[in-house]
Amino acid sequence: MARLFGTDGVRGLANRDVTAELALDLSVAAAHVLAEAGAFEGHRPRAVLGRDPRASGEFLAAAVTAGLLSAGVDVLDAGVLPTPAIAFLTADSDADLGVMLSASHNAMPDNGIKFFARGGHKLPDDVEDAIEARMREPWDRPTGARVGRLRTFEGGTERYVEHLLSALPHRLDGLRVVIDAAHGAASEVSPEAFRRAGADIVVIGGEPDGLNINDGYGSTHLDNLRKAVVEHGADLGVAHDGDADRCLAVDARGEVVDGDQIMAILSLAMRDHGTLAQDTLVTTVMSNLGMFQALEREGITVKQTAVGDRYVLEEMKASKLSLGGEQSGHVIALDHGTTGDGVLTGLLLASRVAETGRSLQDLASVMTRLPQVMINVKGVDKNRVDDHEDVQAEVRAVEAELAGTGRVLLRKSGTEPVVRVMVEADNEDRATEAAERLAAVVEKHLAL
Repeated sequence: MARLFGTDGVRGLANRDVTAELALDLSVAAAHVLAEAGAFEGHRPRAVLGRDPRASGEFLAAAVTAGLLSAGVDVLDAGVLPTPAIAFLTADSDADLGVMLSASHNAMPDNGIKFFARGGHKLPDDVEDAIEARMREPWDRPTGARVGRLRTFEGGTERYVEHLLSALPHRLDGLRVVIDAAHGAASEVSPEAFRRAGADIVVIGGEPDGLNINDGYGSTHLDNLRKAVVEHGADLGVAHDGDADRCLAVDARGEVVDGDQIMAILSLAMRDHGTLAQDTLVTTVMSNLGMFQALEREGITVKQTAVGDRYVLEEMKASKLSLGGEQSGHVIALDHGTTGDGVLTGLLLASRVAETGRSLQDLASVMTRLPQVMINVKGVDKNRVDDHEDVQAEVRAVEAELAGTGRVLLRKSGTEPVVRVMVEADNEDRATEAAERLAAVVEKHLAL
């Protein structure tokens, strides 16, 4: 049976996969697993609950609330806020548990459930497995005064905005910034934070109605932001996804600045400020080789992890590092938060523009993105890709041809019989030719 929890909580089609019954059962099980681990010992337990604006979040919030209250956990309902805000408020209010209802960048019909432990950290895999195992098991129901109570989390938005502003090394006075909030969870807090930091702002995708989240706006739909930045003569634009745990940017010409470029810019900024721990950045194997080359020239070490921000965070914590992220725009500044924070990332990027007086285009030019070609080879035995001699021989041949001017990566899909072939090279034709060669070899030898 497939594991219920994915790399970022439980996610699926709301009211079909992610139902009220599932939300209630998960919440009860989470409360009991944490209680048995001693997390609630000696005090009355509390949970912070938040959601993005999608319509299904309303019934899921009711179900999660019912589950936690019935398990004896008080609930502080923070309403619609970004995922990193719920992580922050869980830590800041010394709550025992945080729950965020969101499907991030997915379309409106989907939704998801994500848990945070005390301190605002994502639950480890073994705790998620224990929660899944405890679902629908009999449990001791509290009665009388031991049942949980529901309260509104007063002032949560203000506390989060103040936290964001406290992280800025330089104000944004004189900058014009276009914010694309994806009609999502950051529709209120991102404009408020940028405005209070001194920026002249233009907001698009900032009118959530429960049905329009990620619909043509946000970090996966950048065309409207690119047009708006040019139309309004802005210095830069920032785009969030539905729960605002990521950020991509656009320079004054309307050109996209991706997560790799953002991480390169912030790495140099933090090094200059003495806050880049061990002069090291953590990113995944999917980051562009151009970023590795640029940071190496600047004397900055780059550590690689498997794909997924949870693996980036694990390495950051294990090695005591302060900055990490992904090409997709998940950027973690561990001195200021426990998870990717799209609003904070956008603010830090704009702060660097304001501090240096340089354009975002100029700052991003520190690295040159190598052409990157990805081919998904479907219907193959993905588990043989790492040890099939013919496949690996072709990989070695392509790597020898690239001879330090590019790289090859073959990755197994976590959920499908798919191998992802990625090639970077010094020109797109060369990358495409190599990727197609490798894909053909994978298909020939690993077809099911």
